[in-house]
Amino acid sequence: MHPKPDKKPSKPYFSSGPCAKRPGYNLEAIRDAPLGRSHRSSSGKAKLKEAIDKTKQILGLPEDYLVGIVPASDTGAFEMAMWNLLGERPVEVVHFESFGKTWADDIRWQLRLEKTRYHAADYGHLPDLTGINFKHDLVFTWNGTTSGVRIPGGGFIPDNRKGLTLCDATSAVFALDLPWQKLDAATFSWQKVPGGEAAHGMLILSPRAMERIENYSPPWPLPKIFRLKKDGKLTKDLFEGSTINTPSMLCVEDYLDALKWAEEIGGLPELIRRSNENLAVIERFVDNHDWIHFLAADPATRSNTSVCLKVGLNPGQVKEMVKMLESEGAAYDIASYRDAPPGLRFWCGATVNKEDLETAMPWLEWAYHQVKE
Repeated sequence: MHPKPDKKPSKPYFSSGPCAKRPGYNLEAIRDAPLGRSHRSSSGKAKLKEAIDKTKQILGLPEDYLVGIVPASDTGAFEMAMWNLLGERPVEVVHFESFGKTWADDIRWQLRLEKTRYHAADYGHLPDLTGINFKHDLVFTWNGTTSGVRIPGGGFIPDNRKGLTLCDATSAVFALDLPWQKLDAATFSWQKVPGGEAAHGMLILSPRAMERIENYSPPWPLPKIFRLKKDGKLTKDLFEGSTINTPSMLCVEDYLDALKWAEEIGGLPELIRRSNENLAVIERFVDNHDWIHFLAADPATRSNTSVCLKVGLNPGQVKEMVKMLESEGAAYDIASYRDAPPGLRFWCGATVNKEDLETAMPWLEWAYHQVKE
């Protein structure tokens, strides 16, 4: 019988969304939220503008890129991008996990764009990116939250592309150094790497995307919640602190706290370093145990945030293992995504402490042997 560990993680929060709050977080951090004030008041708009400005600064976005706070998390932000930008030319869709497949299905069945080519791969793999026609628009996910597979770099996207690139980057932003000049529309949500609250999305637009919005009108009607232009012009105030619908000022304050923490610890380089260091903890554990493996087939494509693992157990045993770890308070919410192959998924973004992952690994081994034996 494998011995039961005697030490538990101080913060066993390894959910892939909502993700762990930043180290040292407490509710006092959001005491300055302008509760009871309109988001259109001077104080409300100032908070929203501060969130936009700090996002641009920490991510190192080009000066001529716009950032807007939009409804419905990353899903709302990416749907907004697709519904506003697609249809002007043929589309190439890259998908290798469930959310990328959702965008592909929406393009096929909701937008009904017939001139579309699909580049797909099973969980754990990337499709061949060399066959993409960059005269067309490209829709893709940078980091597969449900597969633990990420695109290893932006070299496959040419600088002289004719089409636009639409990137769902929600599990990559703040954890990877993304090549922004190669991304025309990118989206993410607060509840991933920053460890913020859910329900709000971020939409990043390049000048090329802005030009498309102003010079092209899609053939389908746009619900109010998706509209980015008025009288043929991009609604610029949406990217300066105004919003399409009412945001939660409590959530805005929480996101500001996460951004201030990121600034204090060293900005994007430190966020990336923490995520990579957390991934390394799991890599060392996997290297030393023959019953657990990464779902990502190629080490170069391993995500440093949503780390997905295969375990030498049947699906029922995996469920039992996950429940056992939760009941022991050793690891919460580490089951693989419902559409993914049965296994485990650890969030390793910057808000997770390396020491908590190191403490959780012996519990993983204990639970495996308990179930196996």
